Amino acid sequence: MLYDRFGRPATNLRISLTQDCNYRCFFCHREGQHFNASLELTPSEIERLVRVASRLGIKKVKLTGGEPTVRDDILEIVRRIRPYVVDLSMTTNGSRLKELAKPLAEAGLNRVNVSLHSLKPDVYRRITGVDMLDTVLEGIEEAVKYLSPVKLNMTVMKGLNDGEIWDMVEFAAKTGTILQLIELEAPREMTETRFFRKYFYPLKPVEERLEEMAVETRERRMHRRKKYFVPTDHGVAEVEVVRAMHNTVFCANCTRLRVTSDGKFKTCLLRKNDLIDFATALRNGASDGELVEIFRQVVLMREPYWK
Repeated sequence: MLYDRFGRPATNLRISLTQDCNYRCFFCHREGQHFNASLELTPSEIERLVRVASRLGIKKVKLTGGEPTVRDDILEIVRRIRPYVVDLSMTTNGSRLKELAKPLAEAGLNRVNVSLHSLKPDVYRRITGVDMLDTVLEGIEEAVKYLSPVKLNMTVMKGLNDGEIWDMVEFAAKTGTILQLIELEAPREMTETRFFRKYFYPLKPVEERLEEMAVETRERRMHRRKKYFVPTDHGVAEVEVVRAMHNTVFCANCTRLRVTSDGKFKTCLLRKNDLIDFATALRNGASDGELVEIFRQVVLMREPYWK
């Protein structure tokens, strides 16, 4: 296992499969990939990356985008990397889950995170730019049958969906899903922008309320995030709160490496000058040992963003 200079192990790999997306979410951070991708990684290249990572103790992989399910070869990618990991998950907007939940599970996907920022069609359309709420809700219903757990990612934004938090908690209990309430994230230089001030909704008061209501509280190892088990009219809801902004505990317990869709390592979502190209080395015939050295170089570059 690889450790960075701050004693943090690298145990998770978050791979962006594409920048393409069939949604137009106005706040999307594009996984920190603020540039046009050249060639996307192929299934065989992704497999080799994950195989080398598994030798270094990285056994958890999350597939992201853009929207990963717009790739025609998504099932092949899942099948190829399944043998090297103990936990394989995906973040998706849910637009294709109704048709893909079962095939993805059969290919080896364990669990899924579905972006669901509102239960109101007009608000959902305003946030995502598409009118697909019913399709996504049907996809979630299908996903619960084959994947476990199914998590709902709700980025809470002031004046848009902050009034739906408790409705979403009820919905999570009703559907047997886990709700993740997520603060809007931005690098330091953007926190004073009109956009951030307009939409940022601090979740600390919500978390304090959840703590009061919870019949049980647990703590995850990654980011030391709390899980609250909250009673509702539909049973107990499981709720996580993701508060990354100005959160030193969050950064001190990050165990994640990121990979861009065109084959560059990225050490942190919010950093801009932290890319290390490995796709070129891979395509030029680099040995596994040479790829391991690139991994080591990347891990040594890791640094908590909020200190």
